[in-house]
Amino acid sequence: MAVDPVAPYDSENIFAKILRGEIPANTVYEDDHALAFHDINPQADVHILVIPRGAYVSWDDFSANASADEIAGFVRAVGHVARDKGLVVRGYRLLSNIGRNGGQEVPHLHVHLFGGGPLGPMLAR
Repeated sequence: MAVDPVAPYDSENIFAKILRGEIPANTVYEDDHALAFHDINPQADVHILVIPRGAYVSWDDFSANASADEIAGFVRAVGHVARDKGLVVRGYRLLSNIGRNGGQEVPHLHVHLFGGGPLGPMLAR
């Protein structure tokens, strides 16, 4: 199910439920602004999702409506997880699918952090 980037936030999405503690997650990092956890269907040796705690659908929604502290905290959380998992020296990839054409499946802004080995081409051809 692809997500329309202009759709309103759905408070019943899986990440909202994880944030509320209704669904467990294998958490690797959390602070006041973000939560990071292992993807349940990993696509690389390391595949971690980083989500903001706020109810944001997309980067556009987040950049337009989040506070400066939320934005800084989220970006710092992504960097912290990459450093903590030892990915910075060897290299890693960040991916955020936005909207229907971008392949977004969960209507909550999230970043996929991939690493642990060669990742191949950016897009399947």
